[in-house]
Amino acid sequence: MAHEEQTPQDNQQTESVNDEQLDAATETAEKIVDENGESEEQNAETLAQELAAAVAEVESLKDQMLRIQAEAQNVRRRAEQDVEKAHKFGVEKFANEMLPIVDSLERAIEAFGDDEALQPVREGVEMTMKMFLSGLEKFKMEQVSPLGEAFDPALHQAMSMVDAPDAEPNSVIAVMQKGYTLHGRLVRPAMVVVAKG
Repeated sequence: MAHEEQTPQDNQQTESVNDEQLDAATETAEKIVDENGESEEQNAETLAQELAAAVAEVESLKDQMLRIQAEAQNVRRRAEQDVEKAHKFGVEKFANEMLPIVDSLERAIEAFGDDEALQPVREGVEMTMKMFLSGLEKFKMEQVSPLGEAFDPALHQAMSMVDAPDAEPNSVIAVMQKGYTLHGRLVRPAMVVVAKG
């Protein structure tokens, strides 16, 4: 077998090639390290921006959720109040329709006067009226009959003012028509005559 001997010139060429390859590899490695370093910095910045955006979105969604919960509570509260008012005042229109009947019964009792012959009929009408008023009271419908009380514009409607030396000034001296309240809310004011001050 023939063995080729390398000449010093060949060694120099080999070393030169190896040096060139080594330089190229070093440059490539440095580029990769630089690119990776830049890439890692860019990745870190991108991740930080994405994290900040995600945190802002979470805060926004949290705020929206709290607003939705508050609105739901308000809707529930309003619905409960509406139901409560419907229970309390659902009979108001019906009760208003019944008031003229009570007025008619009162007028009938007054019309009987003291006639002994009509006494049994009067007692029957009085009993009917008491039952009627008792039925209205079960639904918290209360009569306002302010005779002798101070005039209250929130509950009374003054039909006239007259001189009444024996009555307190600004007091009710006659009730022309009784008023009514439902659960404390005025349904019909009492029509009254007031003493002048």
